[in-house]
Amino acid sequence: MLVPVEWLKDYTDVKVSVNEFCDRMIMSGSNLETVEYFGEGIEGVVVGKIEKIEKHPDADKLVVCSVNVGQEEPVQIVTGATNVFEGAYVPVALHGSHIPGPLHGQPKTEGGVKIKKGKLRGVESFGMLCSAGELGLDDKVVPIAHRDGIWIMEGEYTPGMDFVEATGLKSAVVDFEITPNRPDCLAMIGMARESAATFGEKLRYPDTKCEKEEGNAKDHIQVEIKRPDLCRRYVARVVTDVKIAQSPWWLQKRLIFAGMRPINNIVDITNFVMLEYGQPLHAFDIRMVEGAKIVVDTAEKGEKFTTLDGTERTLNDSMLLIKDAKKGVALAGIMGGLNSEIESDTNTVLIESANFNGDNIRATSKKLTLRTEASSRYEKGIDPNLCEAAADRVCRLIEMLGAGKVCKGSVDVYPAPAVHKPVDVRVDRVNSVLGINISREQMTGYFESLEMKVEGEGNIMKVTPPTIRQDLETEVDYIEEVARLYGYDKMPVTIPAGNVQVTEPKVRTLRDMAREILCGLGANEIQTYSFVSPKGVDNIRIAEDSWERAFVRIINPLGEENSVMRTVLTPNMLEVLGRNYSRNLPAARAFEIGNTFMANLTDPEELPSEQDALCVAAYGEGETFYTLKGIVVELLNNLGIRDLEFTAESEYGVYHPGRCARISYNGEELGIMGEIHPDVADKYGIGTRCYCCEILFEAVVRNANVEKAYKPLPKFPATSRDIALLVDEDVQVGTIEKIIAENGGDILENVKLFDVYRGKQVAEGKKSVAFTLTYRASDRTLTDEEVSGVHAKVLKQLEEKTKATLREM
Repeated sequence: MLVPVEWLKDYTDVKVSVNEFCDRMIMSGSNLETVEYFGEGIEGVVVGKIEKIEKHPDADKLVVCSVNVGQEEPVQIVTGATNVFEGAYVPVALHGSHIPGPLHGQPKTEGGVKIKKGKLRGVESFGMLCSAGELGLDDKVVPIAHRDGIWIMEGEYTPGMDFVEATGLKSAVVDFEITPNRPDCLAMIGMARESAATFGEKLRYPDTKCEKEEGNAKDHIQVEIKRPDLCRRYVARVVTDVKIAQSPWWLQKRLIFAGMRPINNIVDITNFVMLEYGQPLHAFDIRMVEGAKIVVDTAEKGEKFTTLDGTERTLNDSMLLIKDAKKGVALAGIMGGLNSEIESDTNTVLIESANFNGDNIRATSKKLTLRTEASSRYEKGIDPNLCEAAADRVCRLIEMLGAGKVCKGSVDVYPAPAVHKPVDVRVDRVNSVLGINISREQMTGYFESLEMKVEGEGNIMKVTPPTIRQDLETEVDYIEEVARLYGYDKMPVTIPAGNVQVTEPKVRTLRDMAREILCGLGANEIQTYSFVSPKGVDNIRIAEDSWERAFVRIINPLGEENSVMRTVLTPNMLEVLGRNYSRNLPAARAFEIGNTFMANLTDPEELPSEQDALCVAAYGEGETFYTLKGIVVELLNNLGIRDLEFTAESEYGVYHPGRCARISYNGEELGIMGEIHPDVADKYGIGTRCYCCEILFEAVVRNANVEKAYKPLPKFPATSRDIALLVDEDVQVGTIEKIIAENGGDILENVKLFDVYRGKQVAEGKKSVAFTLTYRASDRTLTDEEVSGVHAKVLKQLEEKTKATLREM
């Protein structure tokens, strides 16, 4: 919201500097973007009066002007402008002056332009006549009358006057950042209300009462609202004997400062009042309103309507349309129709000041890709009680400028007047929340400065806000009002009370630990996208009926390759390894901890499940199934998960059928690992053996135990026995270790596999597995008889359950 300080002073006193004004407004909750100073960069430009114009002797498109600039003799200036005439007052940049620029037909330069005397086609020119653009005005705000050619000044001036002082162009414009919940501040009166409350000044409302009214508006127009849910109020006023002309400079100047282009007096007045009150208005040529009737209703489906910008638009039956007895004349709250536009010969004008449903206006604006100043204001919400005052203000300005005769009264259709209910605000609650101690009287003063009504006694204040404050609904909203008027900079700074102990969630702790452990084991962490291609599970040979195909599909994906959410991490991991292999990296070891997503296929209404997963993979010299297993065991052991079970798996298509194992703990499956199937590796361009493991990280979180308990160093010696067992090829090492652990009793401290052998000394279908069994007691030195007894029991059970026989070492 652009707020010219000079214009703001029409409604409240501003007795401080612009910098202090901005600082205080920020501290009262009105954040600002920038401050622009109009008139800066204009030096040495004076008002000149053209006394004589002659043709240039050597150029058909140039003229030589004799200009009175308050000096003893007129100065000679050559110009190519076609709109100059004798007697015109114009801005003159004399030799040595400075203007913001850019010069006509040239790009804008940093620091502006310094004017020097020179010759144009052999004729001396001692300065330059300036256009609005050359004096720094943006093209979008240059008045229609000054868009082409030299700026012709209205009225009479003393030649030689400083141009900026003569026109009052020197002004500060503050650009406030208005939040969506404060549409009341999208108006000069709204910002004046904030300023008055901040500085303890009075708020002055503009004059809206016409001195002389003729006829009656009801004799000219009728209004019917067929959709009161979309139009809460419609006020119509009528002005006759309209004279379309250029607006006076004071009005044009305010519009320019506020970022709007002056057009003509009627349009400028409606724009001026919209900026003043925040209420959009529209003027119709009443000759084009057939049947002398306004009907507010939705359009017909497929109805064609041409807006003021000359574009024909196709409407639907949800779009609100202002109609006369036969046709549409305006898109409600967005733009008027070309068929009811104000023309130069317009004699009678209908002034519309209405309140439309913001959601409907926004939907229509979006569907038609037509956004205007009016529609953006309606979208945020406007107080319907503004309609009458805004319409009256338009009529008063028309009367003041002599632009027409105002008809008495208005046609005001207001089916359900808006009222605000009072809210109980507790004095002690305000002080408690803000950490301050101010009296009820001081709070009452803050509320009343914002035009709120305060009733009640004691601790309870019944506060009723004006209907323009649609953001005030609950007690906490009023507490905020007290806070900002008290001053955020005055709030005491305190440390929150209470013993607050920050704890990290277990899952985050374990993720961080897993990262550190895996990095310590030589793996690099990677991160891949959660949006993947559904072909990824095809590439890793997942069965058609597998849970890995329960995709969450993206409604509007960028492409097929990003159309679903990943259910497993393995395809992404293999893509990364394949990319590294294709770039001739001889070895790689990587891991990823990321989210996976799975749709609920039994109940599509249920939200998808989201789980953490961990994937580790490697290829290169020295990498085997057992090196990967070692990484997994080391990781899980460090997370407090020991005694893992590895069960052979031959049906999972991702891995080599003879080199794959499922990982479980206490009967719960944690994941799967193995050598990637050659066909899968080939899909990803990996031309060597590759090993991968994917773990359900949430299962790890459930079973992890990272609590550290003190265990004293053993006081008594240990003894160890090595055994080499001949077993059938299909007997798993894990099964043997489990039997040893179950029968070793309390004195068995550790079991370690140190050799697996298949060779000439071992019969076909057999293998030799060798273990070291360590025995120790915590309270005594074990005797050979004790160890031998337990050791014999272990061997007997191995023989009975696995048919193992001892092999000579």
